[in-house]
Amino acid sequence: QVRLVESGGGLVQTGGSLRLSCVASGSISRINAVAWYRQAPEKQRELVARFTSGGSAYYVDAVKARFTISMDNAENTMYLQMNSLKPEDTAVYYCNANIRPRYITFDNTYWGQGTQVTVSS
Repeated sequence: QVRLVESGGGLVQTGGSLRLSCVASGSISRINAVAWYRQAPEKQRELVARFTSGGSAYYVDAVKARFTISMDNAENTMYLQMNSLKPEDTAVYYCNANIRPRYITFDNTYWGQGTQVTVSS
């Protein structure tokens, strides 16, 4: 059973930084792509950043030049470094990964449980 477990959320002041981590555990053959999403109160979940196994990164305009997504393949861990945080970044952040489980012939998409990020003004 593949699981994604996040950590690193919390309360920070405007302009501060946080680093979110997401560890993929279980029987994994390969991780094809990883992403971070967020959901603010009364809003839909939205993509924040995406990173493929080929090294290609994508960021939504709202976080460009402030957030960095990365992947440690040896540890099956993805990160989201968030700098210059703003109150509008306040949301529950979810990691997402497209994974080929071991002994399975197709890919699945998995979600973490979410971690709260609150930026005070």
